[in-house]
Amino acid sequence: MSSGFPSGAPDFYASGGIGGRSVAMNNNPQVPYRSQMPGILVDPSSQIVQRRPDWIGKRSLTEFQAQHQHQQQQQQQQGLGLLLRSVKPRMYQHASPISPLSPVDFSASISPELPSVSAGRYGLPLLQQLRPQPIALGNNVMAPRTPNLSNVTYPNFPQNRGAVQESEPESEKKIMNRLQELEKQLLDDDDVDEEGDAVSVVTHSEWSDAIQNLISPNQKPISPSSSSSSTSSIASSVPICPRQSAHEAASAISEGMLDAAMESLTRLTQVANARGNSEQRLAAYMASALKSRLSAAENPPPVAELYSKDHIMATQMLYDMSPCFKLGFMAANLAILETTSSEQSAAKFHVLDFDIGQGGQYVNLVHALGARQNGKHTCLKITTIADPSNGGTDERLKVGEALSQLAERLCITLKFKVVTHKIHELSRDSLGCEADEVLVVNLAFKLYKMPDESVTTENPRDELLRRVKSLQPRVVTVVEQEMNANTAPFLTRVSEACAYYGALFDSLDSTVSRDYSERVQVEECLGRKLANSVACEGRDRVERCEVFGKWRARMGMAGFEPRPMSQHIADSMRSRVNSHQRGNPGFTVKEETGGICFGWNGRTLTVASAWR
Repeated sequence: MSSGFPSGAPDFYASGGIGGRSVAMNNNPQVPYRSQMPGILVDPSSQIVQRRPDWIGKRSLTEFQAQHQHQQQQQQQQGLGLLLRSVKPRMYQHASPISPLSPVDFSASISPELPSVSAGRYGLPLLQQLRPQPIALGNNVMAPRTPNLSNVTYPNFPQNRGAVQESEPESEKKIMNRLQELEKQLLDDDDVDEEGDAVSVVTHSEWSDAIQNLISPNQKPISPSSSSSSTSSIASSVPICPRQSAHEAASAISEGMLDAAMESLTRLTQVANARGNSEQRLAAYMASALKSRLSAAENPPPVAELYSKDHIMATQMLYDMSPCFKLGFMAANLAILETTSSEQSAAKFHVLDFDIGQGGQYVNLVHALGARQNGKHTCLKITTIADPSNGGTDERLKVGEALSQLAERLCITLKFKVVTHKIHELSRDSLGCEADEVLVVNLAFKLYKMPDESVTTENPRDELLRRVKSLQPRVVTVVEQEMNANTAPFLTRVSEACAYYGALFDSLDSTVSRDYSERVQVEECLGRKLANSVACEGRDRVERCEVFGKWRARMGMAGFEPRPMSQHIADSMRSRVNSHQRGNPGFTVKEETGGICFGWNGRTLTVASAWR
């Protein structure tokens, strides 16, 4: 059944529902409302259909027409020119002289009865509260008050406006217009209803509460500054975490987000200082490494530098300077001494070394042998492997000469030999091993620099271990850095490098003065190692450290069995830490599955183990 109005919408009861928005208030059942036609002036309260106790089913045509006539009579009696607006936006040709959000000028239709009508619809106490208080309009955006708006033409659509502070009492007309603006904001008039129009109906109490929330005097104006500037000001007050910034930069690099990576690197460099505290130094070297990863052409990562004389010298300084590295060498020496002391031919043994460096480890070994002779003559043979492509034979011969002089003073016979064999050429015969001597192999800080199956099918790392096993040594000592940086992906290596080198830098602060010139060289060496581990891939990545668990698995696959370090070695290492470091609680010594771990503040840095 049609509504009976010209151009009216379909009847509510015939359609089975209301097309548009209806609101139920104060826990009352929903009451259907009809769409209002333009040009019909009605009283707001007359739009509400009065519910009758005996109202069941559909209304008859007679009742519908009677109600319509009653509404028209009320309009004529009251003479109000107030048009109750619909929720759906409509286009008008006249702009309000008071506000751009109320497009119709109501000045000609406001009657003397306005106060009573306003009090009846909105509540008189609310009008009294509105006079001395500011009105917040729009989306909480502050805007200056616009004076003399009578000559300004406004567009026929809602816009955001700022909070307007009225210094003088407002007229009833202005208040009515503003209340309609607020109602429009509350009821989302911008939403177009496809089903049809619906009258906006709000009860007195909820309308008052909604208006009061908007115009509360405790509401603080929002600064006109942009959200980006506010965010930047807040972020600037928060301390920058170097490791978090490094991780964010690495994540952005791995995802190809260059702008985000540069932004994170900028934050990282803000706290970087190669001469600052441990975190600042870590930030400086990590920023350099990530820049190399981001653009290898502009910031070439260190590859050839790892084989330079300066780097090799700085690495030897690190072994002497850091207790974790020095104690690792000492633990390997004690494992060698324990093995040879239990043999009948302990007075004659042969050590095969693959990276003798400056020979510092064997200086301590010679002193230990001299102390335990007890009148027996000891013969020590040391054979070191030199890479013919890198040269270095002359340097190793100088090391052998210095060791021979020391051994002579301690009444020890020392034979030193340098060979340039390839891995597959190693045998007892090529090394000159004698039948009556005990062979031991030292692999301290050697294996991590050798590529494995993830780099090449030749797998030099496992080939070396299998070749060493074929030599039938009495003991093989392994000392390695504890860091998962071989087959780990890029992001994992960044996290591992932050944790490992951060702890190492921190430990150096407790042992060496910052003014010590050699410490600068050592930390630059560590920076190159860090950069190579993070920025390089494939054969260019020389730094391929593993964790102790992976070394155990690899040694087992090569045919070795663990030879657990004795309790005597562990106690000796703890004693040295307590005496030489004045009981510094930062350094730790712990036993783990047959090996001895040396670390700083809970982070393991090096692990020494023995195998047979």
